Parts: sequence; structure tokens; C-alpha cells
Amino acid sequence: MRELLHLPVDGSAHGPAIDNMLAVIHWLMLALFVGWGAFFVYTLIRFRKKRNPTADYTGVKSHLSSYLEIAVALFEAVLLIGFAVPLWAKRVNQFPDDKNATVVRVVAEQFAWNVHYPGADGVFGRTDISLITDDNPLGLDRSDPNAKDDVATINQLHVPVNKPVIIRLSTKDVIHSFNLPTMRVKQDAIPGQVIPLWFTPTKTTDQMIAEMAEPFQLTAGDTSSKLFERIAIQNYIGKDGAIIVKRGDVFTPDVVKPLLDAGVTQVLAAPNVTTEIACAQLCGLGHYRMRGYLSVDTQEAYDAWMKDQASQLPHDSVAVAQ
Repeated sequence: MRELLHLPVDGSAHGPAIDNMLAVIHWLMLALFVGWGAFFVYTLIRFRKKRNPTADYTGVKSHLSSYLEIAVALFEAVLLIGFAVPLWAKRVNQFPDDKNATVVRVVAEQFAWNVHYPGADGVFGRTDISLITDDNPLGLDRSDPNAKDDVATINQLHVPVNKPVIIRLSTKDVIHSFNLPTMRVKQDAIPGQVIPLWFTPTKTTDQMIAEMAEPFQLTAGDTSSKLFERIAIQNYIGKDGAIIVKRGDVFTPDVVKPLLDAGVTQVLAAPNVTTEIACAQLCGLGHYRMRGYLSVDTQEAYDAWMKDQASQLPHDSVAVAQ
């Protein structure tokens, strides 16, 4: 059903439940479309003017349509009470413990996602709106002891696989909508509120990209193939041992000839925005460019990334603005 609905690859623990509910809803919509469409065609034929030249003011006395409407209402009630409400309640009420999760702050603004990690101490440092600058969009007070090891990124969210992730979502200006399609997560960011949400990644970004990969046949002189919108999931090496296309690079028309010369006639490529962070709310004229990227890493790769980010932090405290 995921293929029929063209859903993105699923990389979260709760994703199958979401997808199953979507499948049930679409099967219901299909049954209603076919059923009521057939009934409409039947009425056009059954009550056509030639067969009924004189109006019948008594009408049909059968209660079949009423029974069908009751059946549809019952099915929708089961769908709501049996599927939607329990799934929603679990996502809202059954949050994992902070100690067993990766806790991250995400602060939206026109037009970027600001990501704030608490650092090695696990405590978020103090923020102050008077400290907000282009270089410090979160207004992080580096003079606060708890903020000295905090890591901040823009449009880059890194999380480890197979571990719950808790995101505390807020916004600096208008309403935004934090959307991780591959994690089956979507939550509005409301001004003046901090809204928590959580998910558990079950696949790394590399695994999701490999799952989305498709084979593409190379053709000399082709400049319009959909291949050129996608990325390589492995290295492609020429006869001289040099890398023609590096894993993760976008395919371009100028690499086709070198690949063919190297004897490569088919390549595997995946969408370039497999793990995109999208804004699902029209938030202004620059809404189209409010795009971030989610990276789901192994625990080792995540720890290495955090260590690298920590090594780039300023060692001197930032003075608090007067």
C-alpha cells in the first residue's frame, strides 16, 4: 500500500501503525467511491425519464441506503475509536523518560530550523532574546555554565538510531509545522508554546537511502533523465582508479560519458531529500526555502559527530548583553 500511496520510506517505530491506518482509510474511501458511484449510475438508469414519464411522488420505500449509511458511520467510528484515538493517545501521553532518550530543542523561524543540543552534561543552557544575533539565532548565553557545552546547528538535525528522540518544539515568530515525512512526524509550532513530540528511529539515513534506491540505465548524450535529480549510494570508479561519482554526490550529465567509458551501464540512485525536514505550514514568502535535513546515525557515528561539534565550541564565555 505504501507504494500505491507513494509514501516515503518509513524509518520510525510507530510508522507501520500510521501507514496501516492510512491504508484502511484509503480502502474505505475507495469502497465509498465505487459503491456510491455505482449507486448513482443505477439511479440514473432506474429512474430515467423514458421509464418514468410521470413523476412518482411516493418514491422508493426501501431502507437499504439508510442501512448503508449506518454501516459506514459504524466503520468510521471503529476507525476513529479503535485506531486513531489510541495511536494519538500513545504518541501524546506515553513519552519516554528523558534519561533514556535524545532530547533536542528545535526553534523555528522565518525561514530556518534552529537545533539546540544540551551537550555532554544533558542540561540546556540559558537563552535570552537580547543575545539573539545572526551568529547566535537561539540567543544562547555562553556565560551560563550549563551552556558552555551546548551544540547549536541550523537546518541539521542529527539523532542516533534505535533510541527515542524527544523534540521540544517552539517558534520565534509565526506558526510553522515541523514535518519529518520519513519518521511519520508532523507537529505545528505555535508562538508562545513549547510543544514536545517524540519518535524512535529504526533505520539510519544510509539504510533509508538504500531502500529508496532505483536502477537507472545510462544513455550517452541524455541530459533530461530523472537520474540527475538523485544521489549515488556507492562510489563509482573509473579505469584509472579515480572516483567518478562519490557516494552521496548528485548525478550530473557530465559524469555519464566517464561512467560509460569505465564500463558502467547502470547505476543505483536515490532521492536527494530522503530525510528532509519540511515546513508543512505556509509561513511567509520564503516558505519554499525552509528546508532542513535529518541525519539518523549509528550511535558511534552520532557520538563522533557530537564530539566534532563540541571541539568547535568557543572556550571563552560570551558576555551577557546589558
